[in-house]
Amino acid sequence: MAGAEGELGTFLEVLAVFTRLGLTSFGGPVAHLGYFRAECVERRGWLDDRAYADLVALCQFLPGPASSQVGIGLGYRRAGVPGAFAAWLGFTLPSALALAAFAFGVQAVGDVDGAAWLRGLKIVAVAVVAHAVWGMATKLTPDAPRITVAIAAAMTALAWTGALAQVAIIAVGALLGLSWLPRPGEDAGTRRAAAAVPGGVSRRAGALLLTVFASLLVALPLAREATGAQAVGVADSFYRTGALVFGGGHVVLPLIQAEVVPAGWVDGATFIAGYGAAQAVPGPLFTFSAFLGASMAPGAAGVGFAAVALLAVFAPSYLLLLGVLPFWEALRRRVVVRRALVGVNAAVVGLLLAALYHPVWTAAVTGPRDVALVLAAYLALAVWRLPPWLVVALGAATTAALGAWGA
Repeated sequence: MAGAEGELGTFLEVLAVFTRLGLTSFGGPVAHLGYFRAECVERRGWLDDRAYADLVALCQFLPGPASSQVGIGLGYRRAGVPGAFAAWLGFTLPSALALAAFAFGVQAVGDVDGAAWLRGLKIVAVAVVAHAVWGMATKLTPDAPRITVAIAAAMTALAWTGALAQVAIIAVGALLGLSWLPRPGEDAGTRRAAAAVPGGVSRRAGALLLTVFASLLVALPLAREATGAQAVGVADSFYRTGALVFGGGHVVLPLIQAEVVPAGWVDGATFIAGYGAAQAVPGPLFTFSAFLGASMAPGAAGVGFAAVALLAVFAPSYLLLLGVLPFWEALRRRVVVRRALVGVNAAVVGLLLAALYHPVWTAAVTGPRDVALVLAAYLALAVWRLPPWLVVALGAATTAALGAWGA
């Protein structure tokens, strides 16, 4: 393992890890959680599965892109506030630059939806998520009651879709943890996970960050009205979108469209073209904001709008998560909260299981050959323990070769 749990890392270490993830994490938010677990829990041992599931559950409750928030939280746990910024920068910048370049016409991506290499990336994502679900299930659902909660959560998530469904399922899991599931025992790993992060945010600073988060929701619309400047309007629109959307991922698209298309900043055809390009890049879908900002004006002005839109849409996640974490780490030590988290963690396993089927499996697997490739990718990850980035590259190369041969 590259780093033991509880050991303080560095900005550059976190940046290197998450830049590689930002270049190779295809497949959407659920797949991102699988890549994060493979890299930070299994390979590097920065935290255990229990702490990872707790972080995932917390981010599901917060508005904004959950996978990006989990990445920020992992960076924070590893290297404090600098690590949080390094994780966001490394995971976000590759796709943001690619989409901004596409907006300027530097790279002609074209219609990528049916590209053979893209199909390989989707297939690998199935194996990555399956590996994460199995690994988390063996540790977080070791008995019949918790397996029951996980399966019930998966069934509910498949039958009830919507932004609030995940929050409701996790809340019910917490109630079952309090009322029905076995009580957890505290071990050394639990105490380490609850300990304050060296160089982290104090409770006073956390409260200040939460105040800034709420204040910007009020101040930006007022500044927009007072100045009439497009840059302020872009900051207001994208900040409000990042602050108020639950569910992340594709849920944000209609909200962003309602902000940028009626205002005349981007036309409908450009919006759709950018959305298509966003499917072909790794990292968070919220980097679509960089494409939209760059499309608003040519040259340096477009670069400025891209930067404003990108920073504004992610700023709420950064402020909220770093504001909440100091209180969350203390809460996790309380017996009643730990009991609730037993149910929450089982529910998280169920949510990932449901997401493994839809959208991950349904978007990637269309026939027996795809199943065979999923099994090969799973073998490489789970048995031979190849790094995820290498499995991604091999998956894309395999399906590209098959496509070239007409197979």
